[in-house]
Amino acid sequence: MNKSACITLLACLLITPGVAQQFNAAGRPAVPNNVAPHTAPTQPLPFSHKTHVASGLVCQTCHSNPDPGSLMTFPATELCTSCHVAVATDQPEIESLRAFAESAQKIPWNRVYALTPGVSWSHRAHLDSGTQCDTCHGDIGQTEAVSETTAILSMASCIGCHQARGAAAECVTCHAWPSDQLLGIE
Repeated sequence: MNKSACITLLACLLITPGVAQQFNAAGRPAVPNNVAPHTAPTQPLPFSHKTHVASGLVCQTCHSNPDPGSLMTFPATELCTSCHVAVATDQPEIESLRAFAESAQKIPWNRVYALTPGVSWSHRAHLDSGTQCDTCHGDIGQTEAVSETTAILSMASCIGCHQARGAAAECVTCHAWPSDQLLGIE
């Protein structure tokens, strides 16, 4: 990293204490909302988190966190069909789901949040620390189509949350660059 990039990174770190803190429905500190609207990506099947949460499902029912723990999974086609063999079977979307299942294909869901290159991040570490899904993703249970409603991909949001919780906020916490490059030493 050159000196100007290092200075820019340090400037970003210095301005983060002024990030306004938001809170989720449970009163816990949460990632701020995005200031600009983001369109939800087109998905292979329409899916309403609102409908599924209202049915009593929780995030972990459909999303698991296999090793090494960096990404949460999308539900397996078989998991969806295990309920929809008896629920809403006459819906066209369920007929499309059944076609994925009969062809033994995974449903090709599109990720909503794409991790910024150069950032190493783990869902597992955050879940193990007691962080709830809605802290970063907002009230997904009230959405029909998921979009980037929160500023979860903003470095200022991450650092602000780490500072509020007393978690490590040094560059190497999330960036795996060699320390001599972070310091601008060549």
